[in-house]
Amino acid sequence: MSSRLIFWISNSVRILLVAMGTAAACYMWGTVIGLLLGILAMASLVLVQLFYLQRLADWLDHPTSSRLPDGWGAWTDIFSRLYKLRRGDEKNQTELTEWLARFRQAMTLLPDGVVIMDDVLFLEWCNPAAERHLGLSLTKDKGMRVTNLVRSPEFMDYIILGRYDTPLTLSFRDRKLIAHIIPFENRRQILVTHDVTESERIDMMRRDFIANASHELRTPLTVINGFLEIASLQPDLDIPTRNAHLKLMSEQGERMQRLVEDMLTLTRLESMDHLLRTESINMRGLLEQILQEAHALSAGRHKITLDCQGPDIRGSTDEIRSALTNLVTNAIRYTPEHGEIQIQWCNAPQGPKFLVIDNGIGISPEHISRLTERFYRVDKSRSRETQGTGLGLAIVKHVLLRHNANLFIDSVPDQGSKFAVQFPPAIVIDA
Repeated sequence: MSSRLIFWISNSVRILLVAMGTAAACYMWGTVIGLLLGILAMASLVLVQLFYLQRLADWLDHPTSSRLPDGWGAWTDIFSRLYKLRRGDEKNQTELTEWLARFRQAMTLLPDGVVIMDDVLFLEWCNPAAERHLGLSLTKDKGMRVTNLVRSPEFMDYIILGRYDTPLTLSFRDRKLIAHIIPFENRRQILVTHDVTESERIDMMRRDFIANASHELRTPLTVINGFLEIASLQPDLDIPTRNAHLKLMSEQGERMQRLVEDMLTLTRLESMDHLLRTESINMRGLLEQILQEAHALSAGRHKITLDCQGPDIRGSTDEIRSALTNLVTNAIRYTPEHGEIQIQWCNAPQGPKFLVIDNGIGISPEHISRLTERFYRVDKSRSRETQGTGLGLAIVKHVLLRHNANLFIDSVPDQGSKFAVQFPPAIVIDA
């Protein structure tokens, strides 16, 4: 049975009861008294209805399920239904609030910038990524026109032309962004920004690496192919000339091998799948091995000393050996004959420290910040003489990054250089 039918039946019954009561009163006490009593009874019913209408009006001003009034008669069913509707609305509102909170949290965590604007480009909301990309502030800039906040001719042209089907590549605030405006609803638009600065930098590094590697490999290959062509065209070359050619080809082949090995080492160090496997490293034993290799490379042309006073550490033995050997090898290669090279391993308040100090040719200040770049050379002709690959310090940088260590370079031209590796205290093995 519907609520409307119940309402009409209940009110009809009350009116019928009043009419029957009035008729009975007229029969018992006369017509005048009976009609007066009937009028009073009807007035009471009307007053009751007005009372509950007033309570309903008061509730509608502040509709909460907790303060919904109780009813009488048909009003009981009306208030009961209102209570159910209100509870349903409160549940839906709670769910909507939670959904909006989750949505905003998800938008906040997005790496891409999201800006919500109205149809005239006034800022309504943006996430932290958009604040970083475009220099916006939601608390300060809300309600302001986005084109007044993002002052870029490229962005203005993109807005004016309105060709939103094609993304815009935008250089802004030392970042390279891909911006795309997506209209939604009738009076709102979404601006999405994607930061490609890092990917562009990595692509450029990759292109430079391939170009430099190709250049480095081209020289020894040209030498080897040239001598092979000579050998094939002149099979009767005298033995001293042929031996000289073979020696040069062997040197260039070894140079290519070192280059390929260094490139493979760099690739392995940069790989996310190549996990750091730490072990106990006997630093005195490791440094004595490096000292022996240094003496062999120097062949008596330098004075090389070792002072080992530092502790043993935990790390990758192969990686640490490679990094420290590269630093010592560079010192030998760029220190003239009869020069002096000091190798030191000591403990410091900031953690254990490795130093290589030489009195060699030194490095100009403008080159120091770029020394760890791949294939970067201060003097290319000098590097060819010393048979360097140009990747040694890049390998050192990546090894130290994996061990949370830092490289410090102090050098003065024609006076010498000091390369210091500062390891963190946590790497030390307690005695």
